[in-house]
Amino acid sequence: MTDRKALLSGVSTIVIKIGTSSIIREDDTASQEFMDSVARQVKELMDSGKKVLVVSSGAIGAGLKAMKARPKPKEVPIRQAAASVGQSILMQKWSDSFEKQGLTIAQILLTLDFYSDREKYLNLRNAIQTLLGYGVVPVINENDVVCVKEIDAMFGDNDTLSAYVGSKMDADLLILLSDVDGLYDKNPKIHGDARLISTVESIDGAVESMAGDSTSGVGVGGMKTKINAARICSEAGLYMIIASSSEEDPILRAAGGEDIGTIFIPKANERKKQIWIKSARSAGTIVVDVGGAEALRKGKSLLAVGITEVRGLFNRGDVVSIECDGKTFAKGTPDYDSEEINKIKGLHSDKIESVLGHKSYDDVIRHENMALIR
Repeated sequence: MTDRKALLSGVSTIVIKIGTSSIIREDDTASQEFMDSVARQVKELMDSGKKVLVVSSGAIGAGLKAMKARPKPKEVPIRQAAASVGQSILMQKWSDSFEKQGLTIAQILLTLDFYSDREKYLNLRNAIQTLLGYGVVPVINENDVVCVKEIDAMFGDNDTLSAYVGSKMDADLLILLSDVDGLYDKNPKIHGDARLISTVESIDGAVESMAGDSTSGVGVGGMKTKINAARICSEAGLYMIIASSSEEDPILRAAGGEDIGTIFIPKANERKKQIWIKSARSAGTIVVDVGGAEALRKGKSLLAVGITEVRGLFNRGDVVSIECDGKTFAKGTPDYDSEEINKIKGLHSDKIESVLGHKSYDDVIRHENMALIR
C-alpha cells in the first residue's frame, strides 16, 4: 500500500477544487453548512503553515436557482446569464464562511489565455503570491460570463482549470472534491461489484477506460475531466486526490495522508518547472558573490545585494544563468529585467523602490523560480 503520509509530508501549497455537486444541494441552493466546513478545514491547513487556493464551481447553479431558470445543458446564453447572477451570490457565501474563520478571500475570475499569455500569467502569479503572503485565500473561477468555450465544457467544470492553476502556481497537491469517492474500475452506480482504485501511478488506456460522464445535473465535469486534470498534474509534478465531499473533513484527511479517495502519483520527483528551467536556453547571465551563491544552494532566494554583474539583455520571466567564480551553478527566471537589475545590483532590498520607482519583490529571483545545476 502507498504510504501517503510520506509522499505528502513535504506539501506546502494546496489547490482545492470544489465541484458544483458539492456546493449545490438537491433544492438547488448553495449549502452554507458545507462551505463553512471547507473554510474551517482551510483555516486549519493555513494554521499548519500551508498555502491554500480554492477553485470554486457553483456560480451557474446558484444563478439558475435565483433566476428560476431550467436551461438545457448546452444552452449557453442562459448559462452565461446565470453565471453573472450566481457569481456574486456564491462569493458572498464564501466570504461569510471564511469570515467566520477570521480569513479574507479574494475573487479571481480567469479566462482561457491566463496560462498561454506569459505576461498575463506572470502578473496573475505575482498577484496570487502576494495574496497568499498576506494570508488571503484566493477563490478562483472561470469567467463564464464572457468565456463561452469554458461553459461549453472546454475545461470541464473547473477540473482542468484547477490543474492548470496548480501547475502554474507551483502547488504540490490538488484535491478534487466531488460527489464520488474516487476512481472506480467501473461505474459504481451501475455495477455493485465496482472496486475503488486507491492509487494510480500511471494514466494509461486502462485508467482512461474507467472514466465515465458527469452524474450531476448542474455540473458538466465527470471522471473524464478529472483524469485529464490528473494527467496535467502528473506532467507538472504535483499529486492529485479525488475525494468525496460527503466524507467528514475530506480536505484535512486527504492533505494529511489518510487513505481516502484516489491519489494520482506524478511522473517524476523533480518538478517539471525546474526541469524546464535547466533545459531552457539562457537569455543572459547574473553573476553573484560567494555569499549569494551559498544562500542559493541552501534554498534561499537571490537578493540584489548578492549580485555583482549582469550580462546580456533579458526581460522579466526569461531564463538566465547564475554564475559565481566563473562557473554556472544555477538558472532561474527573474522578476526584474536586465536594465533594472543593473540599477539595483549590490543594493539592499529596501532601496529597490527608491531606485526603480517600483518594487515587484524583495527578491530578484525567488527560490521557487530557480533550479540548481549539479
